[in-house]
Amino acid sequence: MNKKLTEKFYPGHATCAGCGIPAIVRHVLDEADCPVVVINATGCLEVTSTLYPYSAWKVPYIHNAFENAAATAAGVETAYRALKKKGKIKDKMKFVVFAGDGGTFDIGLQALSGMLERGHDVLYVAYDNEGYMNTGGQRSSATPVGADMETTPAGKKSSGNKLPRKDMMEIVKSHHIKYLAQANVAYIEDLRKKARKALETEGPSFLLVLQPCTNVWKFPTSDYVKIGKLATETNYWPLYEIEDGRYILNLKIEKPKKIEEYLKTQKRFGHLLSPKNKELVKNIQENINREWEGLIERENGGIVEQ
Repeated sequence: MNKKLTEKFYPGHATCAGCGIPAIVRHVLDEADCPVVVINATGCLEVTSTLYPYSAWKVPYIHNAFENAAATAAGVETAYRALKKKGKIKDKMKFVVFAGDGGTFDIGLQALSGMLERGHDVLYVAYDNEGYMNTGGQRSSATPVGADMETTPAGKKSSGNKLPRKDMMEIVKSHHIKYLAQANVAYIEDLRKKARKALETEGPSFLLVLQPCTNVWKFPTSDYVKIGKLATETNYWPLYEIEDGRYILNLKIEKPKKIEEYLKTQKRFGHLLSPKNKELVKNIQENINREWEGLIERENGGIVEQ
């Protein structure tokens, strides 16, 4: 392993086999060219990287409750600016939050909104595994339609989760920050490029990173990169940036695969492949097509290509 990638986050943590969270953390932090302070909401990353008396962190690290990572980051960043103004700190520093979708889309949304609105110089990284995986696989507002989760089980009278994902990228964009991007742990170079841009941005920046969960999505541990790539190859998870309000699509799949190619790789969607759910899968595909066309239109400045 490249030694540079282990300087800030060491091996020896307890994440599941086939989990991409360590890769997200290592590659994001590897792009920092100055000292960093990590603020980490309760979740998969926290419970697996800080098993007392051990820690995988080799940087200053603050563990937070589920809901207040962004508020803590805002406070620490403000204290840093005050101390720097007084001449007690001279070095440039960066503050990086890592939180799951539960701590970002749901119970951490208020704190995140406040941090963004006030303009704190913090990079917020949401690793999105589309549910509360740390506590058994309950649905979050990042869970896609049709997913069989602990709180939205599929069965004779249910086709799984009925509610659409919250559009977190548009919610964050509405705070008028300079840089935000959607990335995927299966596309490391794209993730690194976006992390570098985010860390170079003055003020708040945001990365939403897809993190396939082998444990709850139910696929072989060796397949997380394959699953991640399928999410993008079907246009379910497009790779794009919003820089100063301008949309930039990073990868345009010439012939996108049908969403069934993605669904059939995961047991959480196994029930959708039965004939009775054919119409639901059709609706999922239509929504993906519509959202992709919306991104193309926004990239073109509102002009629809004929």
